[in-house]
Amino acid sequence: MSKVDILFLNNKDMEELGCGDMPSVIHDVERAYILTEQGDVLVPGKCVMRWGSSPEDENTLGRINAMPGYLGGEYNMAGIKWIGSGPMNYKKGLPRASVTVILNDPDTKLPVCVADGTEVSAKRTGASGGVAMKLLSRQDSKVMTICGAGAQGRTQLEAALTVRPGINKVYVYDIRPESSQRFVEESKAKYPNVEFIAVDDPAKAVPESDITVCVTLANEPIVQADWLKKGCLLMNMADYEVTYDCVKKASKIVVDNWDTIKHRMISTVALMWKDGLIKDEDITGQLGQLLLGTKPSRENDDEIIYFNAVGTGILDLAVTTRCYRKALELGKGTTLHYWE
Repeated sequence: MSKVDILFLNNKDMEELGCGDMPSVIHDVERAYILTEQGDVLVPGKCVMRWGSSPEDENTLGRINAMPGYLGGEYNMAGIKWIGSGPMNYKKGLPRASVTVILNDPDTKLPVCVADGTEVSAKRTGASGGVAMKLLSRQDSKVMTICGAGAQGRTQLEAALTVRPGINKVYVYDIRPESSQRFVEESKAKYPNVEFIAVDDPAKAVPESDITVCVTLANEPIVQADWLKKGCLLMNMADYEVTYDCVKKASKIVVDNWDTIKHRMISTVALMWKDGLIKDEDITGQLGQLLLGTKPSRENDDEIIYFNAVGTGILDLAVTTRCYRKALELGKGTTLHYWE
């Protein structure tokens, strides 16, 4: 039997290899979406292992998801994302999400790399939001509201300022006011040319906002339709965060991957589909279709656009593969003997 080695990349390795470089991650995510529409991927679907007996339990007791896939094109890599989510981890000083990515050679099917994917997961979700903002928000967007002052809120902000550098005011809302205030203080130091304001009610911010991003654990809507200004982009990046009327008010409904959204069945538009209020043909398009130009992006400054993303493992595979190949070039990481 031939010897087989695996490259292990820990969090510091991945950071040094550029897993957190937002412009590069946005490029990886765009390519993954395009390859999906071109049929050069395999996405078997997400397996969700929940604790508890209801969605409400999941938001306190947590879950672990398995997300396998294959990504073709210049990546040509298979693998799986294994992500644990412990909502109460903040009480222990631990991150909510922990991610391990395993890459497999698509020819031999043998594992070639085990990598920490915690920052990859956060940044690729932010990058998905960034792609949506680039395609769907007004180019002159100035004001943004972020609902959810956690890690995802921070990566959504980074992506927003990457694709819409004209943003100069950001409202921050969180169910825990201390989290909003901490987010504001950190962001002021990082982005001194942007005004950051913590609010205790999203109703004080959303009506002024060109872009509203929701990245929360909400089980009940926190954004109402009559708050939405003409020309805004509303991004429902997690669960049941916005009312059905918000979606009904939108000129366009855009998603990352409609099949996975229906399979996950937690976001507003998915619940509307389940209730028979949304049909497949009501979806304007997926991000890959917009990137290829086969479906329309924003067409005028008056459109209210709703966007929903649930994410697939191939996004993480794209970023991790880029870092893995860079590690091979630079001699980074730790080589482990898998078979001797």
